[in-house]
Amino acid sequence: MSELIIFWHRRDLRVSDHLGLTAARDQTSKIVGLFCFDPLILQRDDLAPARISYLLGCLASLEKGYAAIGGQLLFFQGQPLEIIPTLAEDLKAKAVYWSLDVEPYSRGRDDLIKEALKQKGIAYQTFWDQLLHSPGQVLSQSQTPYTVFTPFWKNWSQQYKEAPLPSVQNLERLTTEELNKIPSIPLPSSKDLGYIWDSPLILSPGEEPALKRLEDFCSHSLEQYKEQRNFPSIEGTSFLSPALKFGVIGTRKIWQAALEVYNSSRSDEVRENIITWQQELAWREFYQHCLYYFPQLAQGPYRKEFKDFPWENNQEHFQAWREGQTGYPIVDAAMRQLNETGWMHNRCRMIVASFLTKDLICNWQWGEKYFMQRLVDGDIAANNGGWQWSASSGMDPKPLRIFNPATQAQKFDPQGEYIRQWVPELRSLDTAQLLTGKISPMERAYYNYPEPIVDHNQQQREFKSRYQQQKLI
Repeated sequence: MSELIIFWHRRDLRVSDHLGLTAARDQTSKIVGLFCFDPLILQRDDLAPARISYLLGCLASLEKGYAAIGGQLLFFQGQPLEIIPTLAEDLKAKAVYWSLDVEPYSRGRDDLIKEALKQKGIAYQTFWDQLLHSPGQVLSQSQTPYTVFTPFWKNWSQQYKEAPLPSVQNLERLTTEELNKIPSIPLPSSKDLGYIWDSPLILSPGEEPALKRLEDFCSHSLEQYKEQRNFPSIEGTSFLSPALKFGVIGTRKIWQAALEVYNSSRSDEVRENIITWQQELAWREFYQHCLYYFPQLAQGPYRKEFKDFPWENNQEHFQAWREGQTGYPIVDAAMRQLNETGWMHNRCRMIVASFLTKDLICNWQWGEKYFMQRLVDGDIAANNGGWQWSASSGMDPKPLRIFNPATQAQKFDPQGEYIRQWVPELRSLDTAQLLTGKISPMERAYYNYPEPIVDHNQQQREFKSRYQQQKLI
């Protein structure tokens, strides 16, 4: 009779290109997958309904994936610390395997579960599977973690990348007798978990849609990525961020796909586009390494001068920003896209983050939390890194950047297509008015569109003044 290994899934919702599952299959064919609905996560106030909907779709796909290879995925509701060691003991499991995470809560929870398993005499094994290079593999010459992206990229990009792994095959299921011992539950619905999301998702859940999206992106958009990625009206990005968030697709698979396009390219221009996308993958890993080595980032600013920054924190301004009613068309378009779809173009994320922190002078943590409450791809490391970059509080060697909304709109939405899509009441206006925001009070009243809630130039001067004063403290 085969010995049992329990594989605890978290952010690795696939059966192919999977380090932990492959290692488990090398030991035994009797592997049961497990996913635990942790109330300490589900009860947080920064979970997005779109993200829950996508997660559940991915779990339904993973359940089918297990069934297709002869195995099974079981669901449990409760704290993993209470469920996993007890389940392993009841099923007389040889070991529990899982993939590691950089987030502070996950790391603390993992340590407690390791100790509980150890006390029961049950082995465990962990794997870094959501990164091409795990913490400790990309360090400076002095063996310290990088705090600036460019040297991190130079080191990271030169390191060997492992090839993707094939799907595991030919698993055994638990017996009926074993199943009767355990309190597993059917896969719940979003409503069961207290979340409702009725809008379409930007990426269909599951491993197969993610692989198909990767193939389409590499075939049609990757070779123009550098030129097109900043234009929100063009589908120039991969839209794979939700799949990467939940590990529905392996990073090795993504890297290999980009590398194949690179190796078949015949021009330096095309290769430069591909390298630009590879840098985005490296940015993702940079922020994860930063959170791993500096877990305090999840709670506050990296730069000490921002610990007591004199934010204005006007609640009415923040509410207008959230609702896409600031009177700045490009900002409002982006916020409405977020609210309606659970996703926002990356260029627009930078625009609205700069606007909240530099124009409205609101604490970046307000925006960081609101994004996590809405984004289908909401990831603590990437979201925190992006917000701290925009707020000038993070790991940026040239921190004081302020985006002018009109300049950004003119450069990246030159025909006003994006604004017209998401601020439909202004569709009939001249493009110049949409981009500059120079819309008369009479026209604003006619179209029921608000006056600008602040003056950009005035607020820019005010932020700079506060920033310089804080540096002197």
